[in-house]
Amino acid sequence: MAIALLIFLCGTKFYRHKMPGGSPLTRIVHVFVATFYKWNVSTYQKEKSVDRIEEKEVSIFGPRRQQLRTDQFRFLDKATVEDELDHECKTTFNWRLCTVQEVEEVKDVLGLLPIWMACLMYGVVFAQSSTFFTKQGSTMDRKIGTHFEIPAASLQCFTSLSILLLVPVYDRIFVPIARRLTGNERGITMLQRIGTGMFFSIISMIVAALIEIRRIKVAKDNGLIDLPNATIPLSIFLLLPQYVLFGIADVFAMVGMQEYFYDQMPDTMKSLGIAVNLSVVGVSSFISSFLISVTEKVSCRSKGGCWFTNNLNKAHLDYFYWLLASLSAINLCIYIFLASCYQYKNAQKDISNEDEESLSGRPLLPS
Repeated sequence: MAIALLIFLCGTKFYRHKMPGGSPLTRIVHVFVATFYKWNVSTYQKEKSVDRIEEKEVSIFGPRRQQLRTDQFRFLDKATVEDELDHECKTTFNWRLCTVQEVEEVKDVLGLLPIWMACLMYGVVFAQSSTFFTKQGSTMDRKIGTHFEIPAASLQCFTSLSILLLVPVYDRIFVPIARRLTGNERGITMLQRIGTGMFFSIISMIVAALIEIRRIKVAKDNGLIDLPNATIPLSIFLLLPQYVLFGIADVFAMVGMQEYFYDQMPDTMKSLGIAVNLSVVGVSSFISSFLISVTEKVSCRSKGGCWFTNNLNKAHLDYFYWLLASLSAINLCIYIFLASCYQYKNAQKDISNEDEESLSGRPLLPS
């Protein structure tokens, strides 16, 4: 750590400080406020529409890709229509008027919301690896040799090890092979990568459910069903497949989400893209807690008994895993539909100059 700190301090004088360009949330609110003011204005008043290619913001944000109007969320185009009040306004910042660039940036952000919502279910499944998986392991045989016993939570390191081992494999082996097959520079698109991770998370839930069924069966066969503190004669390493599968899912989904939300955010809102990516895990944790609470209340009223009890041998974690697998499968179908409708902000493969303006319905001009 001392060496790392020394290297960090030596490099600070070479760091290029970028002046802050304002809050991205202010830019988003600006567009909606201007749209509210111009709600009754027709967007076909093109002779009065603002279409400034060189904006005053270039001095703040530097050169950026200039976007032309798109047909998505057309109601926001009202914010670009200049009326008499705007013409008479002498202030530098006018809440009643936006540029085409500002409106298109907000359209980009709104276009990310459906994909963000579809990613939440993956986060719900991801939350189980540090909760119920650990609870499963605490009831199993955790001994290595005759005296050494490992903590149940230590198996989570295999998810991290899987990621460390598979990320280079993905980058150096999978991507070149996929690039030859698809012609895509990334091998597969960012949304395809996220979808593949969602698929592996479903497989992980199915495996977890099957292992839980076996764990309960062994507990019954050994008369331990009413002994919650007893150690079930089943090695904890039987849980390794579900942890490794989670690692594989993270290589695709988690890394893919980081790449997607950062890349598809407007150039002036890259920091917001990082925050949106992190919010998937945070919001999903709340959803997971809510789902568990609802499931517990509903299951306790049924004849089959509560799915969650202090005695894990009498609980039905396998039912909950099957529920998550089913919800994830439904969510994956919805995600595939949303991904097929999504239009990328930037080209993800080589294109000719003739086709550049027609790519994905989002024509771009050089800054």
